[in-house]
Amino acid sequence: MLKIYKSMETGPLKELTLKSLEKGAWINIVAPTPYELKVVGNLTQVEPDFLRSALDNEERSHTDIEDNSIMILTNVPVMRTFESYDTLPLAIILTPDYIITVCLEDTPVISDFNERTYRSFRTFKKTRFLFQILYKSVTYYLKYLRQIDKLSDEIEARLRESTENREILRLLELQKALTYFNASLRSNGAVLEKLMRLRSNHSLQNIIKLYEEDEDLLEDVIIENKQAREMVEMYSTILARLADTFSSIMSNNLNLVMRFLAAMTIILAIPTVISSFFGMNVEVPMSENPLAFLDICILAVFLAGICATVLWRKNMF
Repeated sequence: MLKIYKSMETGPLKELTLKSLEKGAWINIVAPTPYELKVVGNLTQVEPDFLRSALDNEERSHTDIEDNSIMILTNVPVMRTFESYDTLPLAIILTPDYIITVCLEDTPVISDFNERTYRSFRTFKKTRFLFQILYKSVTYYLKYLRQIDKLSDEIEARLRESTENREILRLLELQKALTYFNASLRSNGAVLEKLMRLRSNHSLQNIIKLYEEDEDLLEDVIIENKQAREMVEMYSTILARLADTFSSIMSNNLNLVMRFLAAMTIILAIPTVISSFFGMNVEVPMSENPLAFLDICILAVFLAGICATVLWRKNMF
């Protein structure tokens, strides 16, 4: 899917086509075909590798610079299901005339820049638009982290009642999401620091023009990214300790069950031994007694009761 927009000085976004492409336009490419990449590359004179960089789902965040363009690859968060989160590479390419975004999927980070929110951004202010996209990405990281925190509290409450496999698997799913977030936020942080250094590169002034408001916005992005990283580390520690705690609880519960079964085995072994002794096919005491069976049962129960009392005092139950 390929969409082209351009902000007007007054009025909503103007949607363009490849044939009516104008300077200051934003080219948004989602799950592109080879033909779309080829046409956009020819029209904008952007390196084909820049356009294809976001198509690798395992690509890490980085920045590449060519003579007439800069490519910033960042990882943005996505929510697969209510309890499953992931990250996707998003390539943002700046040229003297255009800003291009390329992603494998339509993400909320990019979808929030649309005809309804056109007043909050300008496509021809490429540098500020870049920082706004990065800021939006960080805000979604923070949003999803708060959701993960609430889910972990819910899972903890359920695990306090019963340690079911389903809740533990949910816990592992959240831990996996935090691992993805942690790796992405770290690499994103390195990209933001590099962007901060690029502001003093005079050879890139025709592509990146930093005004005071833009620098403030970039600093806000860096601060929010650090906050998100701290939250990820904190939540990861909490979930790891929570998993260890309930793993210990499950092991302890298993030990209690095994101890109970061992005690019951000892108690039941006493009647078995007595009945086996008197069941031998030889002369045994009380063989002529008509009440022998009742006496033997009473003896077995009595000895089993004594054994049960001793085990109970030793907290075997």
